[in-house]
Amino acid sequence: MPTTPSLVLSLALSVPAVAFAQDPRPTKPTPPHIVMFLADDLGWRDVGYHGGTIKTPNIDALAKAGTRLEQFYVQPVCSPTRAAFMTGRYPIRMGLQVGVIRPFASYGLPLDELMLPQALKRSGYETAICGKWHLGQFKKEYQPTHRGFDHQYGHYLGMIDYFTHKRDGAKDWNRNDEPLDEVGYTTELIAAECVRIIEGHDTSKPLFLYVPFNAPHTPLEAPKRYIDMYADVTPVRRRRFSAMVTCLDDAIGKVLAALEKREMRDNTLVLFVSDNGGPRAADNGHLRGRKGSVYEGGTRVPAVIAWPGKIAAGAVVDEPLHIVDLFPTLIHVAGGTTEGSKPLDGKDAWDTIVAGKPSPHDDILLNVNDRQGAVRAGNWKLVYRRVGRRGQKRDSYELFDLGNDPGEKTDLSQQHPDKLKALKARLAAYEAAAVPSKGGRGPKPAGFVTPKRWGHR
Repeated sequence: MPTTPSLVLSLALSVPAVAFAQDPRPTKPTPPHIVMFLADDLGWRDVGYHGGTIKTPNIDALAKAGTRLEQFYVQPVCSPTRAAFMTGRYPIRMGLQVGVIRPFASYGLPLDELMLPQALKRSGYETAICGKWHLGQFKKEYQPTHRGFDHQYGHYLGMIDYFTHKRDGAKDWNRNDEPLDEVGYTTELIAAECVRIIEGHDTSKPLFLYVPFNAPHTPLEAPKRYIDMYADVTPVRRRRFSAMVTCLDDAIGKVLAALEKREMRDNTLVLFVSDNGGPRAADNGHLRGRKGSVYEGGTRVPAVIAWPGKIAAGAVVDEPLHIVDLFPTLIHVAGGTTEGSKPLDGKDAWDTIVAGKPSPHDDILLNVNDRQGAVRAGNWKLVYRRVGRRGQKRDSYELFDLGNDPGEKTDLSQQHPDKLKALKARLAAYEAAAVPSKGGRGPKPAGFVTPKRWGHR
């Protein structure tokens, strides 16, 4: 029954004023907590749910509780993948299409890019990164707490020693972008920091916890108790790699258990992804190629997304998606906006994930530079490589039907010249739109001296 003015006045005179502190209007639902686990160099078949031999019970349980993204793409190496995730844009837009950001590089992910944690903070999120950054550290402005993260813990560079936390003889271990001296194996330290953050978090606020492990990237090092689990595995590099993956799995289990303990799990969206395909020590199963390659073994990775009651348990999404899609998708889930971002390559994939809709992409760029490139449209994939010996280089193009040939065994470029021409044009258009590359392997600059601490010159 409508409330009359006289009734309102009567209530105001008879009820204590404190009762009116409660707003009767429906409140906007609190966005979910978001936890993103990013493995480093994990192969397609290095998880149990893909038939692998490594023990990964926690990752497998997450896959069972959530939805597997079975055609999920990333970049061939790690800095570009991280840039794509943080911005929703292909690395060609930022000059990061060649290699990783080297320790001595005087560049990073451009400062004029809107970062995912910056966008999420506008929706009220507290933001934290625990693990490997690898997007630039040479100036403070490029470090995580200047790019939208309230809390930082871990290392800036790739390939640090797991026990000494050093790269090229210099310490690279930090909290809130300040040097930190600490003893322990990095995978376990990262998990412990995540648990501390969760235990101390005000659960009335949404949390974005980004957990980019450095495992199982080289150097191949693990605590002895994990190596002993695989004593019968050969060669030695595979034994150590397997140990590192199981330790990584245990770390993920500890973080998920902390969410359960705080009664946060039911309102937490959890993602698990690898940053690129597996290297020589890994197992990419039936996929061709490995890390660094634009074949499926270098760019198609294990990926899981889970959110109890919101994302189907035990389901499979077999539509092509790319890590650039996580930027708009997570901002959508958070009830935020991408305003202020440069033009996105990523698409909101929520309906593909939860409602079985087709992929939002007409095509997906896997990368393009002067050495190699690949683009996928539907089930068709074009692979470009610059092949041959020095002085005798030539351009090679291969065309694959991934619907019938996921292992990329049969080149169909001669049988389908029109499709070849169309995809070559798409790849050329991306290459023409690319900004000049900032990266590459390259030698250390003349006069380079390793700083006592990376990122704190």
